[in-house]
Amino acid sequence: MAQPIPAPAPAPAPTAAQFANPLPIIGTQYCEPYPVDLSVVRKDKFMSPGNFVVTATNESKNTVIFTAKRNLMTLDLDQRVLLDAAGKPIVTLRQKRMIMTSQQRWNVYRGESKEPRDLIFTVKRSVSMFQRKAKVHVFLANNTKEEVCDFMVQGSRAEKSCVVYTGDHTNIVAQMHKEITLRCSVLTGKDKYSVTVHPNVDHAFIVALIVILDDMNRPS
Repeated sequence: MAQPIPAPAPAPAPTAAQFANPLPIIGTQYCEPYPVDLSVVRKDKFMSPGNFVVTATNESKNTVIFTAKRNLMTLDLDQRVLLDAAGKPIVTLRQKRMIMTSQQRWNVYRGESKEPRDLIFTVKRSVSMFQRKAKVHVFLANNTKEEVCDFMVQGSRAEKSCVVYTGDHTNIVAQMHKEITLRCSVLTGKDKYSVTVHPNVDHAFIVALIVILDDMNRPS
């Protein structure tokens, strides 16, 4: 008699022991020794297309810690800027258009720079209509050969969720799922993501990834 196939084990709960030291990608100030819960809301209203508001939900009172905006003055739809709570630019996210390929590529630069010397990391995805679970690879700036990724994002469109792993797929660094509610729908022009960033992981890095992933998953 065939044995039943066991259900997959759930992802382990975040613990400080998972990363004994901070894992800064954008900056150590964005690494906390405890799990960070975030709410990421994408607004599609006429005056703020593609803008994001990020709040920390660990505390009793929600606090806006980041925003991400397109520069409407330049009409550059391939670029967004991630700002801190004071409105200071942290990083610039810029899509690099790939000709005659299904690959999507975004480069993330420090501040408002677009110079190669200020590159922090690159996000790449090869698009396949037959791929049920998309895999996105992240390469840090010093990983110039891009043979092995530094981080991997694996997600399910059907489940509207994703998990961010280290490149060797041994450690989870963050988890995200898209909320479907009456308040966050096509009618209200909002999408909402709930995110848990594991201890000592750079949550500004994770937010930048989510903004890019949201764009990658939208129709061209």
